[in-house]
Amino acid sequence: MLDSPWLVWFLSVAYLLFVWLGPKYLRDKKPFDLRTPMIIHNIALVVFSTYMCIEIFLSTWDGKYDYICAPYNLQTRENPKELRVAKVLYLHFISKSFELLDTVWMVLRKKDKQVTYLHIYHHVLIINCWWWVMKFAPGGVVYFPACFNSFIHALMYTYYLLASVPALRPYLWWKKYITRLQMTQFVAVFLHVALNMYLRCDYPLWGQLLVVWISLSLLVLFGNFYWNAYRRSSHATNTDKTSTNGRYVESKKLA
Repeated sequence: MLDSPWLVWFLSVAYLLFVWLGPKYLRDKKPFDLRTPMIIHNIALVVFSTYMCIEIFLSTWDGKYDYICAPYNLQTRENPKELRVAKVLYLHFISKSFELLDTVWMVLRKKDKQVTYLHIYHHVLIINCWWWVMKFAPGGVVYFPACFNSFIHALMYTYYLLASVPALRPYLWWKKYITRLQMTQFVAVFLHVALNMYLRCDYPLWGQLLVVWISLSLLVLFGNFYWNAYRRSSHATNTDKTSTNGRYVESKKLA
C-alpha cells in the first residue's frame, strides 16, 4: 500500500460514496443483523490494538529511543532496530483500513445518526495522513501517537465488544470516560510534538505540523461531541430539576 497513494485515495473515495449512497439504498429496507461479524471485528481489533501498543513500546525501548526527543532520519532505515519500529507502525497504518468497517456496520444497521461529520472526518483524515508518514518518515516522534492511540483503541473496542451483549449494556457506565481519554490523547500528542519542535528534534517539519493539525482538529471536534453528548444534557437535566423544584416551592407558598 506504500508504493502509491492511489489505493488509499480509492479507499477514501469508496468510503465516502458508501456513506452517501448506502442510506439511500437502504431507505426502504430492513437493517442488517450484524452481531456476529461485529463481535469478530471487535475481538480482532482489541487483540490487534493491544499487540501494537505493547510492540511499539518494546521496539522503541530496544531501539534506545529518546522518548522526549525522538529523532528520525534516512540513515536509520538501515538500522534493524529502527526497521522493527517501522514494521509495527506499518501495522498501525493497516489497522486504519480495517477500522473503516466501523462505519460500514453503522450504515448497514441503519444507525445513520452515528455517522457524524466527526466520525467521517476522523477515519478519512487518519488513513491518509498515516500513508504520508509511513511513506517518508516511519519512525521517530510518531511512535507516541501510534502507541497512545493503540492503547485507547484497545479500550474502545473492548467497550464495543461488551456493548454487543445486551445483558451487559446497563453496566457500561464508562463510555464517556473513553471520550475523555481520547481528548487527553490529543492534548498529550500535541504537547509531545510541540516539545519536539521546540527542541528541534530531527524529524521532518511537515510531519510534525501534520501531527499538530490532527491533534488540534480532533480535540476541537471531540470536545464539541463531548459537550453535546454529556455536558449539555447533564446541564439541561439539572436545569429542569431546579425549575421543577422552584415551581413546587411557589405552589406551596400560594397554598
